[in-house]
Amino acid sequence: MKNRIIVFSSIILSLAGCKKIDEWTHFQIPYTERITIPSGILVNIPLNIQTPDITTNSKSTFEVNNTHADLVEEIKLISMSINHALPENDDFSFIKAVHVFISADGMAETEIAWKDNIPDSIGKTINLEVSNSDLKEYIKKDNIALRVSTTTDEIITVDQQVDVYAVFFVDAKILGQ
Repeated sequence: MKNRIIVFSSIILSLAGCKKIDEWTHFQIPYTERITIPSGILVNIPLNIQTPDITTNSKSTFEVNNTHADLVEEIKLISMSINHALPENDDFSFIKAVHVFISADGMAETEIAWKDNIPDSIGKTINLEVSNSDLKEYIKKDNIALRVSTTTDEIITVDQQVDVYAVFFVDAKILGQ
């Protein structure tokens, strides 16, 4: 009986320890990039907006979190939203659909987020659906780029400033573990 209690206690302690280790090996990386949706674009025609290269700072982010690129097991996009910034009095009532793609040097472009059939009453923030793809090879690169494809359902007469906000979840091993 005493042995069973010891074994049971060991299992409970190891499971609790695994959860604590997971907390040390899991972290998030946020990115924000501003894009401009130009005025005068045609209705119901997708417009592609390419961001400038976004520096990932992945090496330093991994180091701060006690890991290294070789120890990263998985990186997934857990949330992406677009937020209407300027003009202040406008909103996303002109947007019909949004699709976001990621690319990096030597890697194929892949779709990572989207939202279709956006209602006119959406307001100033659109939370996008996100893919379940492992994006570690992209985020481990020095730079990534996003291509945002928007389709409007009305003509806009003023350029629209939009912030693209993404949060990536990293699952890695701790250095030396």
